[in-house]
Amino acid sequence: MRVRLKGINTVRKALADGSPVTYHYAWKGGPRLEGKPGTPKFIASYHAAVARRREPSKGTLLHLLMAFQMSADFTDRATQTKLDYIRQIKIIEATYADFPIAALADRRTRAEFLEWRDRLALRSRRQADYAWTVLARVLSWALKRGIIEANPCEKGGRLYRGTRAEKVWTDDDEATFLRLAPAHLHLALTLALWTGQRQGDLLRLTWHAYDGRVIRLQQSKTGARVVIPVGGPLKAALDAAARHPTILATIAGTAWTSDGFHASWRKACAKAGITGVTFNDLRGTAVTRLALAGSTEAEIATITGHALRDVRSILDAHYLNRDPALAESAIRKLEARHDGRSVDGDRTNSSN
Repeated sequence: MRVRLKGINTVRKALADGSPVTYHYAWKGGPRLEGKPGTPKFIASYHAAVARRREPSKGTLLHLLMAFQMSADFTDRATQTKLDYIRQIKIIEATYADFPIAALADRRTRAEFLEWRDRLALRSRRQADYAWTVLARVLSWALKRGIIEANPCEKGGRLYRGTRAEKVWTDDDEATFLRLAPAHLHLALTLALWTGQRQGDLLRLTWHAYDGRVIRLQQSKTGARVVIPVGGPLKAALDAAARHPTILATIAGTAWTSDGFHASWRKACAKAGITGVTFNDLRGTAVTRLALAGSTEAEIATITGHALRDVRSILDAHYLNRDPALAESAIRKLEARHDGRSVDGDRTNSSN
């Protein structure tokens, strides 16, 4: 007898080596199912997931997390943000699914959650902060609605203090990568440097976004629509590229998955001997190069998609590398002003 299971989400991905793999989830954003479709193990895994979803106790944190995911505070967020939240919510559920919400008002709960964050930080301080932030936002949402009496995660601070303000790709890094990295990754480097866009948005770009003159895209994180004029080096690279469904593609011509691209990029950088910078740093590098080229904040904003009011603070706090070229340019300008004033002064004195 054939059993029909509703709501199963099938996801096809490509591994780092380009080989295809298929995963099945109980629903979109739900737990991954075990076994092969149609097997007793697969069916049992599905029913167990559905049972857990349908019958969370109303007095537990799991019920609160599920209610938050049904609210506009969650559904109105950008697609990528929702996916990121879901990943963190699964981490929270793994430890605190049955945590009683009545205990949130207990003063000892804050210490318990802080210790949980410390355990997560043993693997990654940044991810520990993200999980804490998501939990704090869920609890803030519940507090505003009178569902809980206290938010023990409020004002928890951060563990990760790192900054990548100085992490930019040098011209030598770029030349080395283009010389030693696999050819199918060259376009990704050029595209990132000449558009200043995030990895996820670049991996999703199709050829419909490029008309030979500009690239048009809507950023998944902010929803901002940007129109980017294509510079000469990028145009040459695009016009010479093979026309796969997506502009950036694996060596087999298939669309990249985020994990697959990350793994391949990391291996390519290691092979080329490039350390200390990541693909994400190319966004900051693009902004830095635009600033060094004399672009105004408004001009940079039209390319990166940031709000104009945020450009100055973003350049200062996150992206604008204190490149020696800036200081060199400033001194040359000061010298020019000084020389010009001296000439005027000499002329004035001679006239007297």
